[in-house]
Amino acid sequence: MTNMYYTTDIAPGGHWSLRLRRGTLMRLTDLEGGSNVGMLFYNPENLLERYNAPDTLKCQHTFKLTRGNCLYSDMGRIFASVVEDSVGWHETICGNSRADQVAARWGKRDYQGDRNQWHQNGHDAFLVELAKYGLGSADLAANINWFSQVAADDDGNLRLVEGASPAGSQLSLRFEMDTLVLLHSCPHPLNLSSEYPARPVGIELGVAEPVTLDDVCRNHCPENRRGFANNALYYLGAAPELLPFLEGGI
Repeated sequence: MTNMYYTTDIAPGGHWSLRLRRGTLMRLTDLEGGSNVGMLFYNPENLLERYNAPDTLKCQHTFKLTRGNCLYSDMGRIFASVVEDSVGWHETICGNSRADQVAARWGKRDYQGDRNQWHQNGHDAFLVELAKYGLGSADLAANINWFSQVAADDDGNLRLVEGASPAGSQLSLRFEMDTLVLLHSCPHPLNLSSEYPARPVGIELGVAEPVTLDDVCRNHCPENRRGFANNALYYLGAAPELLPFLEGGI
């Protein structure tokens, strides 16, 4: 069992960011059920390198994210791996809720007038965090929506699957690179509930177990072995423990 050294809760409609070192483990908990956690990744050494949803899905031949999947940058490197997951289905194609969308569904509320009962949206939440690092709307990418599952009808229209993430659901990410992590706990853009879905999220941070050659994420598919080899090349000279992955990827 990995020791966790830091814990915090993100309030409903909240947002948060932190630079996490390679080898960090992040555990997310859906505290009350029905949460949505929007998440983006950036390389803190080169903020132009960021999470790439199409490549993440394409190279692993999947439409969903779960244990064994890796989360790729647009440089073919792996930001993080999903090492634990009690839900089994998370999406990364539907993007963010926006202010006009939230206002139309649940009424317009702002922090100045409603304080903690306001209705924040995912798009603006990300912009607040991006501004802390000199980034803006042009730097937004397609994000992950943890704890959210979508399904298509016969006409191809997507809907949010209700009850996909019960209270206490968890997933754990092992970071394979130094990564700037941005997240929010705002509603999923396809959420049609009658009331603004105010759901808190728990965060725990610890140190992950070392990656081994038989790691489930590395061996999930041949493309992931190449992704780990790309990481080993990126850290060549700084992380000798990654050399076996470089040799195995050539």
